[in-house]
Amino acid sequence: MTEVHPTAVVGDGVELGERVTVGPHAVVMGPTTVGDDCWIGPGCVIGTPPELTSVEHNREWTSALPLFGVEIGAGTVVRELTTIHQGSYRPTRIGRSCWLLNRVYVAHDCQVGDGVTLSSGATLGGHILIGDAVNLGMNAVVHQRRVVGPGAMVGMGAAVTKDVPPYALAYGNPARLNGVNKVGMSRAGIPDEHIALLAASYEADRLPTERPDKLADAFAWWTAAEPARPLVTGA
Repeated sequence: MTEVHPTAVVGDGVELGERVTVGPHAVVMGPTTVGDDCWIGPGCVIGTPPELTSVEHNREWTSALPLFGVEIGAGTVVRELTTIHQGSYRPTRIGRSCWLLNRVYVAHDCQVGDGVTLSSGATLGGHILIGDAVNLGMNAVVHQRRVVGPGAMVGMGAAVTKDVPPYALAYGNPARLNGVNKVGMSRAGIPDEHIALLAASYEADRLPTERPDKLADAFAWWTAAEPARPLVTGA
């Protein structure tokens, strides 16, 4: 059974799935779609206009803007005080089974994959692409139009100004490449020899030319991501 706290505001054009919980003083504006089994914490604000001077801002909190809205996949947890803006030319998307911890900021037109963890205070500028199973540490900041590849792990407090390739371990300010996310790769069932292959490539500050089956999907997503920008390196 879906439960919306009496102090929450759920506007026109909002579609809530089954067994969704919306906490006290949360605001969800349309057009927004929330999948089954999602949990939206107290004080969250979802579906407000993009932070663009050219975009109309609502005068009524229950009204739906003629924009592209927000899509949140099933089983995702959005903790307290998190903000997700609607899209300006495509829906802002949060995938399935994600964890957005307290005070996360997701700007307009971001595309966040499945199984992603955005830790407390993580900030995403507009138009960012985040692959599946990415983990962003506390207070990490990602510059607009960056791409973070599937399975990557970004350390707390990192400032990501360049793209992060798949399964990379990146941290620092600005973020630097510091090997591979070995734990994440092992949990994904990637064999040790493939982990070693990718680690050797990243140690040489290059993408791997050999991409075994267990890595192929992640790099296919990476290759198709728009736009392809300079990579973080260890230099």
